Amino acid sequence: MTTSASMIRVLSILISLWVFVGPQLAQAQEKAVSPKTPVILVVGDSLSAEYGIRRGAGWVQWLIENKKEALDDARLVNASISGDTTAGGRSRLPALLEKHQPDIMILELGANDALRGLSLDASRDNLKSMIDAAQERNAKVVLIGMQIPPNFGPDYARQFEQMFGTLAKEKDTYLVPFLFSSFALDRNMYQDDGIHPAEQAQPLMAQTVWPVLEKALTDYRQSR
Repeated sequence: MTTSASMIRVLSILISLWVFVGPQLAQAQEKAVSPKTPVILVVGDSLSAEYGIRRGAGWVQWLIENKKEALDDARLVNASISGDTTAGGRSRLPALLEKHQPDIMILELGANDALRGLSLDASRDNLKSMIDAAQERNAKVVLIGMQIPPNFGPDYARQFEQMFGTLAKEKDTYLVPFLFSSFALDRNMYQDDGIHPAEQAQPLMAQTVWPVLEKALTDYRQSR
């Protein structure tokens, strides 16, 4: 076989290999550089767990259904449990972080601590521990604040309200100052117990959270 014929045969083999392997290699490279789908984990209590209202009518689901374009490929996971406290959230968070590996964590806990008159120092320590755990995994944290009526004791109510802002500043988190800010004094927005928001209040809660969550999501995407 002549040298020219040998070279032609080698080139033919190389071309055949590229036709077969090339597209697969390109696909593999594309997958390797594809951005990770952002996961937004909601860790909350009955205020986020659709307590007393129709399934799928809560504020988290409202965001999923009404902010599809802005959320784009981001996935919301609602891990809220009615009755949960900051201590309960702290104990179950490691497993949630391991399972869902969130890029953003929305932390909505503390109201049940206040209703039970629990130590604010303990509540603050639990929230701080949860924020630390999420941030150690490079997740951005959106902290949702709450308020309680002064009949719980004016000093206790004031310190409870201030706890969220102080933590947000200390730990450099995003902050929703008060989840009920747009309807707090409107009794028509509550269920018969006067504590839990009614179904018609859920869009208002979602719209209160959204500007802060949108900022966190934008910052996350810009940092990728």
